[in-house]
Amino acid sequence: MEHKNIALEVLKKISNDEIKSRLKKNLVKSKSLMEMLENSIKKYQNKILTAAEVMDELIKLSKEIVNMDGEAKALDLTEFEYAFYTAVSDNYSARELMQKDKLRKLAIILTERVKANTSIDWTIKESVRAKLKVIIKRTLRQFGYPPDMQKLATEIVLQQAEMIANEITNWQS
Repeated sequence: MEHKNIALEVLKKISNDEIKSRLKKNLVKSKSLMEMLENSIKKYQNKILTAAEVMDELIKLSKEIVNMDGEAKALDLTEFEYAFYTAVSDNYSARELMQKDKLRKLAIILTERVKANTSIDWTIKESVRAKLKVIIKRTLRQFGYPPDMQKLATEIVLQQAEMIANEITNWQS
């Protein structure tokens, strides 16, 4: 029994560390992965799942992380472009109305425009933030992003941009 708990703790730590490293770069995917991890742990703590079942859940989580990395490669997107791709493709109506390739192009353009209009201290300057918000809204409209989802997508893209601002040195390369 104790051996299973040690293995479980190791798997949880590895999964949590993997998610945290992605949390710095991809808002949407890291939230989804964190929810999966927390849900599995809660089920185990509430004795809904056995240790072996939690390990299976954690293996599924690792596969999801691998799939996430594979999707970015398959779409030929950098990690930052992929972060914006997940931000704009996170809602059902956008995926239904826009094809994957159009969402991919939108993510690349958003990445370029955000990158061109940010500076290291942009998150504290309201005028820069407001300008960036306008640029994001225009870009979404330009690509025919579903109007009912534009406000939410704008906020998610802006939050994603703020997260990436912390990685600005990697961003510039």
